[in-house]
Amino acid sequence: MAPKFWDDNQRATRISKKVDSIKNKLSLLVELKEDIEEIEVYLELISENEDEGLLNEVDKKIKILSDRLDKLELKTRLSGQHDKNNAILSIHPGAGGTESQDWVAMLLRMYDRWAQEHDFVVKTLDFQNGDEAGIKRVTILVEGEYAFGYLKGESGVHRLVRISPFDSSSRRHTSFASVDVLPEIEENIEVDIDDQDLKIETYRASGAGGQHVNKTDSAVRVTHQPTGVVVQCQNERSQHKNKQMAFKILKTRLYELKEEAQADKIDELRGEHKEIAWGSQIRSYVFHPYNMIKDHRTGMEEGNTDKVMDGYLDEFMEAYLKQNNEGNVNI
Repeated sequence: MAPKFWDDNQRATRISKKVDSIKNKLSLLVELKEDIEEIEVYLELISENEDEGLLNEVDKKIKILSDRLDKLELKTRLSGQHDKNNAILSIHPGAGGTESQDWVAMLLRMYDRWAQEHDFVVKTLDFQNGDEAGIKRVTILVEGEYAFGYLKGESGVHRLVRISPFDSSSRRHTSFASVDVLPEIEENIEVDIDDQDLKIETYRASGAGGQHVNKTDSAVRVTHQPTGVVVQCQNERSQHKNKQMAFKILKTRLYELKEEAQADKIDELRGEHKEIAWGSQIRSYVFHPYNMIKDHRTGMEEGNTDKVMDGYLDEFMEAYLKQNNEGNVNI
């Protein structure tokens, strides 16, 4: 209601989102309080008359409440500066050609299923099909509150062991893919970019998008030459819109580098990036000779591989957040 509040649209939108977030937190706390009061009423009735039906009912309600409290506790651990933001997630294959490219497609499906389950919106920013099967590279935007907070622990090398569907001899193969997760950061972040440091290329898009996307040079590739950071975007029909999104992602990547190291240490930082190969994986997905998915950082294991590949990643994310945010919560 403040005069001229909406004159600065970016500022007004930012404040409105913050207000909505606070309202959602308050609404959740009110609901939890009501659930607790309802359970207390049931317990009083049971103390007067031990009705088996009431006992079963209150047991169900306590289990539901416990589950909601666990999820609330997990969210309180999302206290990083950008944890509330949308997430930009990229997947690239390691060595191995078709095997690794197919593994990228499997991981993309896994994250897409996870996002759908949590009511996040997924938009494809960049996509290139594999030579024979799978995906050569893909970048998606996951939109929703705390998307980055949940997904940030997925950054790293993911290793797959299975009987190859592309091997006529049905031999066991090991494939690798790297996952990179960045927060989508507001337009007003301060990152100095010299236009002379940029190499901007346009090219014809590939993959999904209809006839238009394949007939025009609408895709954009931006290279920041001092750091070697490359950003590609081809989702939009307009070259101008793709360029805008590519610059936004580039600013985010450079902002992350700036946070992690001083400008004179960027080359050193890039040299520490792990190779997409043996010994560098954060998680292994074994489909043969047994079924097991193990996170090497937390020790979390899951024998139901189908469940995880269908997007059930919450237990892995929770274990990572508990390990890395111990004692650091934000209500």
